[in-house]
Amino acid sequence: MKTTVITLSAERNVTLTTYLLDASPELANTHPRPAVLICPGGGYFMCSDREAEPIAMAFLAEGYQAFVLRYSIQENAAFPRPLNDAEEALELIRSHAEEWDVDVNKIAACGFSAGGHLAAALGTMGRIRPNALILGYPCILDTISPLLAAPIPSLEKQVDAQTPPSFIFSTANDSVVPVEHSLQFAVALDKAQIPFELHIFQDGAHGLSLAKPHTTNGERKMLSPDVAQWMPLCIAWLAHLFGCFQSDR
Repeated sequence: MKTTVITLSAERNVTLTTYLLDASPELANTHPRPAVLICPGGGYFMCSDREAEPIAMAFLAEGYQAFVLRYSIQENAAFPRPLNDAEEALELIRSHAEEWDVDVNKIAACGFSAGGHLAAALGTMGRIRPNALILGYPCILDTISPLLAAPIPSLEKQVDAQTPPSFIFSTANDSVVPVEHSLQFAVALDKAQIPFELHIFQDGAHGLSLAKPHTTNGERKMLSPDVAQWMPLCIAWLAHLFGCFQSDR
């Protein structure tokens, strides 16, 4: 695996970290690979490590190239600056697709909480769009702006015919980002006839990441075997959407 940190803005500490799997003649059906651009959460105050490299590792294990974007936060979080960071990151991935062994037509943007807002913004407002969205307990509605570092646009109003198919998961009793955010985005996708898959788990705290022991930071509430099923469900959904790793032989 090759890992590199690329600086997109030194002034704003915006970086794109690449996690690139090695090619092998024994894995011929994985060339080129699908990819995922990961936007960690953190209320636009920070980019959570719990929703960064562990997510990349989970996708790497499934044969994806992975990229973690640490976007503009805090005093630099006002829109559209974070969106511009995501657009630049996606353009960079596509422009280096041959070098990085990426299929330009199989790139998903994955985000959590505020990072879910950014990924959804890229899929609804971006001048360049990903081929799929993966949204974990995403901020969607502008009513949550007082809890964030800067006001956000309400994205259920931005869904259009170019919005990519979406995978969304949340918990019904999320006390930070109400499940209404995910539900309203799903309704907007349905009205626009955009394919989507929505999973609302009954119980679970906000910010679960993979909901596995190594992403809990020692907090029992961040462990949920039920919610941990979102990753295999997502991989199955992506395989259906992208037709990943099929063989002609």
